[in-house]
Amino acid sequence: MRLSVLDQSPISEGATGPDALRNSIDLAGHAESLGYERYWVAEHHATPSLACAAPEILIGAIATATSRIRVGSGGVMLPHYSPLKVAEVFSLLSGLHPERIDLGIGRAPGTDPMTMLALQRDRRQRMPDDFIEQLIELLALLEGRLPENHPYVRLSQTLPGRPERPEPWLLGSSPQSALWAAELGLPYSFADFINPDDGPAIAADYRGRFVDSERLGAPHVMACVVAICAETDEEAERLASSGRMMFSLLRQGALIPIPPIEKALAYLATRSPGSARRGVVGSPERVRAGLEETAARYGADELMVLTITHEHSARRRSYELIAEAFGLASAPETAPAASRAAG
Repeated sequence: MRLSVLDQSPISEGATGPDALRNSIDLAGHAESLGYERYWVAEHHATPSLACAAPEILIGAIATATSRIRVGSGGVMLPHYSPLKVAEVFSLLSGLHPERIDLGIGRAPGTDPMTMLALQRDRRQRMPDDFIEQLIELLALLEGRLPENHPYVRLSQTLPGRPERPEPWLLGSSPQSALWAAELGLPYSFADFINPDDGPAIAADYRGRFVDSERLGAPHVMACVVAICAETDEEAERLASSGRMMFSLLRQGALIPIPPIEKALAYLATRSPGSARRGVVGSPERVRAGLEETAARYGADELMVLTITHEHSARRRSYELIAEAFGLASAPETAPAASRAAG
């Protein structure tokens, strides 16, 4: 089983955004040494919980601080940007770090409607929902596939990282994203932590509709799962309380930094058990079994693990225990020393 990491750069209560970003760079180096396949950073805006507003900048810092692990976006929220700008940024990253950059592309805004409007250049009206046109243009720019009479055809020849280019992925949590990924011959990353009930059927539909392409010869499914691992089930459940409180309040429209365990436990004691967000939580044996069961449900080629805890040391340890449980091959720590982690 290939395992990867999704990082949302969580900001713990009492810490700062820069602390969270340094922690992300530290965790990426640790994940590389543990044998994880990829390290993706998310895009979220205007929240005190997460410091991942500009994944392309964090990707550059992480790729520089590591030497082997693939680094990418989970994902770039394409509706906010012009396809050319995204193509230029990820071409440049690929030129600096050949064969290591993934471009995960998402359709969701990664924020609330007001912030989405604030991100627009023209705020006189909301932007049209033309994601598929944007996606096709972006891929054509990166791959030099624009028709000869297209007004942008020369632009694809000036991308700064040519001939290097990123590996494109489509992210999603709905049937529509699976359909587009299949039709375009793209690898597909599904957010199990958003839509676990429908996920396996959507992944099966993607595989059934997949069209072989020069991009990818066969369908490739990666499921992204929330997981927290500790030495015991009880300790893992305690650690998970911080993220559960944050997500519970998020669903109510309240945004907070990641709370400490005791504060989270006190809050969750006032909530019904059914309000907890889905995740695989427990000892190494329990987490391995849960992740293997998830992979089997999806027929997944790869799993991506998202872990949020209040203490950065607990997040590092969780990924260590998961790597040990799956027997990931550890790689020598040849990357430059990352900035000292906070928390």
